[in-house]
Amino acid sequence: MVLELAKQLIACPSITPARGAVFDALEAVLTARGFQVDRFTAGEAPDGPVENLLAWRGEGAPHFAFAGHVDVVPPGEGWSADPFTPEVRGELLYGRGAVDMKGALAAFVAALDRVEQQHGTISLIITGDEEGPAIFGTRALIGRMAQHGLKPDLCLVGEPTSVARLGDTIKIGRRGSVNIWIEVPGTQGHVAYPHLADNPVPKLVRALGAIDAIELDRGTDWFQPSNIEITDLEVGNPATNVIPARAKARLSIRFNDLHRGDELVARIAEMVLAEAPSAIVRPVVSGEAFLTAPGELSELVSAAIQEKTGITPELSTSGGTSDARFLSKLCPVVEFGLPNATMHKLDEAVAVSDLELLAEIYADILRRVQVSAR
Repeated sequence: MVLELAKQLIACPSITPARGAVFDALEAVLTARGFQVDRFTAGEAPDGPVENLLAWRGEGAPHFAFAGHVDVVPPGEGWSADPFTPEVRGELLYGRGAVDMKGALAAFVAALDRVEQQHGTISLIITGDEEGPAIFGTRALIGRMAQHGLKPDLCLVGEPTSVARLGDTIKIGRRGSVNIWIEVPGTQGHVAYPHLADNPVPKLVRALGAIDAIELDRGTDWFQPSNIEITDLEVGNPATNVIPARAKARLSIRFNDLHRGDELVARIAEMVLAEAPSAIVRPVVSGEAFLTAPGELSELVSAAIQEKTGITPELSTSGGTSDARFLSKLCPVVEFGLPNATMHKLDEAVAVSDLELLAEIYADILRRVQVSAR
């Protein structure tokens, strides 16, 4: 069942923001399994509208939630076959989303058929916009859950966390992310008459030099050091004898739980304005750092992985951001899913045996949640 459902989901083109057919397919399989399904659209352009799906079965505690997304990144050119025509070649299932993360979603649905839900609540929190701005996706789903009186006790996000082998890595936290756009205005003029102009480039360069010299921290027990990267520098001046009217730069900061996004923005803005008081600093905080300290949830997931694979997984906070950054405000949350070697790449593919094994691990997690509630 897991392979067929994975194929069915992959066959629905669902580039961010995903809508329509992929949600139809998911709703059909969940309704057939006794879930109440609430599909809704949130937001307006430019970051919306975004379609989301909330499904739940049962009532009361414990409430175990599985979270994920059905949207995928654009496939790009150069695939060996149609990226939205799933195909098994040898031992691998090919198609955009096979790894990130339609395969994991299919595995969780398959796991539901292998475990008797004796009590409590199981829910699925599924967005069509994890790969995009994520403004009207999981954040909107959290609000929708509150309207239905739903609050998970534990949450598993099915992101592809495994590295070399299925089961080798569980994510228990993620670094935060902030992007900052800087624009320094000047006064255009002839280079031979600099006293009649105001060159913005030296001001921006001095500010960037000071920012680049910052050591935010040296890491923590669970997080690598925070880092600031200059990701763009633009003047756009085609003339050799003109002092430009403006200079721009962009920064990306990935930070651990020693920092908050707004505090970092304030620090950067202060440094920029010290060199260029009329500069414009525009930040976007994509998410704060979070950590689910090792405990009940990570132990439960680790035990299931060990039971089915013999592997003791590493607890990690590496990688980029995920929607777990929003869900961590509700309850303990960890991420565990397929090997990530081909995610976002050409010819994305998952081992068919890994799909089946992941369904077994997810089923064992559900059994352990049931047992722990007795």
